[in-house]
Amino acid sequence: MPVTNEQLIKISTMNKNEKFVITLNRELGSGGRTVGEKLAAKLGVKFYDKALIKALEEKYNLTVEEIERLKGRNHSWWAEFSRSFFLAEKVKTMYYNDISALDEPDVLTTDEMFETEKQILTNIAEEESCIIAGRLGFSVFSNHPNHLSILIQAPMEQRIQRVMKKQLLGREDAEKVIKKVDKMRENYVKKYAETSRYDTRNYDLVISMAGHTEDEVVDLIMQYIK
Repeated sequence: MPVTNEQLIKISTMNKNEKFVITLNRELGSGGRTVGEKLAAKLGVKFYDKALIKALEEKYNLTVEEIERLKGRNHSWWAEFSRSFFLAEKVKTMYYNDISALDEPDVLTTDEMFETEKQILTNIAEEESCIIAGRLGFSVFSNHPNHLSILIQAPMEQRIQRVMKKQLLGREDAEKVIKKVDKMRENYVKKYAETSRYDTRNYDLVISMAGHTEDEVVDLIMQYIK
């Protein structure tokens, strides 16, 4: 049975008038990244994803030890850091210009890299409201007092068509890419969160893009959190 707007309002516990974090898991080719970016724009917060976090690690040589040193010097190190290096667009451009980098094997993540990413994410959320895509956000922020966890999915045919268009691939290659990335992401979640990314108990809201535009899904999420 469809969930009504009234039910959505009753279910939601996130308060957008206080500091919040929304974590967004999405299937490759679902349009989830676009939904996240548009939702961030509507809420007036920043959108962080794998490409940005990885670019930060590499460009500024961030490690767990370096983050601890920065925190020891200044509790609000992330706010100072992001202002100093014009983080929002300039850093991630390096990766958004390289399609292959957006979905490289998560299995290559080391334990140290995972801990570094976790530190970066938690410090971002301490400083500001934000939307974080992937990176095990649903697990990292499972105990956050004002956290909303979302999973965005789409039918396989819809995903194939989107990947074909975005990455200029033939149908067979697009399907191979989707299956490869699905497996990599599932392995990543199983390794570091000991659960499945498809377990709906990890999320407050699970949305299918079938028959919906990104803007319609953004509006649905906005109704949910009002």
